[in-house]
Amino acid sequence: MATALSEEELDNEDYYSLLNVRREASSEELKAAYRRLCMLYHPDKHRDPELKSQAERLFNLVHQAYEVLSDPQTRAIYDIYGKRGLEMEGWEVVERRRTPAEIREEFERLQREREERRLQQRTNPKGTISVGIDATDLFDRYEEEYEDMSGSGFPQIEINKMHISQSIEAPLTATDTAILSGSLSTQNGNGGGSINFALRRVTSAKGWGELEFGAGDLQGPLFGLKLFRNLTPRCFVTTNCALQFSSRGIRPGLTTVLARNLDKNTVGYLQWRWGIQSAMNTSIVRDTKTSHFTVALQLGIPHSFALISYQHKFQDDDQTRVKGSLKAGFFGTVVEYGAERKISSHSVLGATVSIGVPQGVSLKVKELEKQRESTATDILQKKQEAEAAVRLMQESVRRIIEAEESRMGLIIVNAWYGKFVNDKSKKSEKVKVIDVTVPLQCLVKDSKLILTEASKAGLPGFYDPCVGEEKNLKVLYQFRGVLHQVMALDSEALRIPKQSHRIDTDG
Repeated sequence: MATALSEEELDNEDYYSLLNVRREASSEELKAAYRRLCMLYHPDKHRDPELKSQAERLFNLVHQAYEVLSDPQTRAIYDIYGKRGLEMEGWEVVERRRTPAEIREEFERLQREREERRLQQRTNPKGTISVGIDATDLFDRYEEEYEDMSGSGFPQIEINKMHISQSIEAPLTATDTAILSGSLSTQNGNGGGSINFALRRVTSAKGWGELEFGAGDLQGPLFGLKLFRNLTPRCFVTTNCALQFSSRGIRPGLTTVLARNLDKNTVGYLQWRWGIQSAMNTSIVRDTKTSHFTVALQLGIPHSFALISYQHKFQDDDQTRVKGSLKAGFFGTVVEYGAERKISSHSVLGATVSIGVPQGVSLKVKELEKQRESTATDILQKKQEAEAAVRLMQESVRRIIEAEESRMGLIIVNAWYGKFVNDKSKKSEKVKVIDVTVPLQCLVKDSKLILTEASKAGLPGFYDPCVGEEKNLKVLYQFRGVLHQVMALDSEALRIPKQSHRIDTDG
């Protein structure tokens, strides 16, 4: 009996890629591809319980894909909106519509209703990890009192502080948002943490207000109120009132910031802080597509200082940035320089060297994560599914190879799919490929292999080993006793064999 497919399985499959047909495929092409895959994955062909279970899952997935694409109406919905359109509650109403315009109109109404129901489930997690490394001894070593002291030949570099923070936002209504955040810190052997909860309400198009409640083992309970208001189209003000409860009693605080857009890319700030670390601060920040510049002056207790900083943004895929700053005040002078680079779709790695007089030299390493749903679990699950599919293909592949060998036809010697690193300048990058020899051989028919113009990750026996990165398919194959080789882009259509793929062995 066919079992229902989970929403996650449907979301992660491309029906056209699964059946290995063109998006313009005729009903006859769809039927031929469906029959072939049904014969391959039919549960009755497998006696092993585990293989039978995997075969049933793949059989049902193929059946679901054919069921959608073989019906002109559901296929039209799928082509416009994908699987989300088919999963929409009330889509049977859309089914009665006959034109693409009517389908689109009805779907958009259902989409708005569904988004309102799912509003409370959406979050916006953010996190920061920073590590402080004391490298003073690397630049300014102390004279050793005894020359034969053990380890005196090596500078002492140590981690002296670490900070981790995380926050999650959850929209409650169209105007209300709940924010939960927490942090852990340690410095020179002493550590602590805090947790905060805030409720934010958008009061109008010009402003919002926020109530904050917090607690920690270092500072004690906190109650705060924050207000934001646009005074004019180019000017806004924020006010933050706070009551900090500690062993010394209640410590009130008030911070007010007045800001004005000086031009399209420049903002000027005036800040007044009373209570905890009272100070007055003025700054100008200019942020463009290629640079970020800040100049600031602060007069306050306990610190007064002047600051100038500059950051250059390279227009590359890795969003590389280099930065430097100079800060001088009653505490001394600090010079910082560093760089940061995007290491994944949602993570940035940065390093900063800080040289201070008289405070010494330190190295700070920071990793900023724009948290999203982790792909590690998804990759593992897809890997397991692909391995199960490969096991189901073994017997069919054996028969295909025997038939191809008898006619000196197409034999897949080796095939790899994923991220290849050929550039010598990128030797440090990790190669991420998977072996897809068996899945490709299983797709060979009459000494031909035809792959459509779509991501290969959706093919049976494949999975994406490096989500978000550029991938290729590399195939070494034998045809008429001669070796051939080809490398194709992930979404590139591929037809083999071809004379141009032939490996020239002359010389």
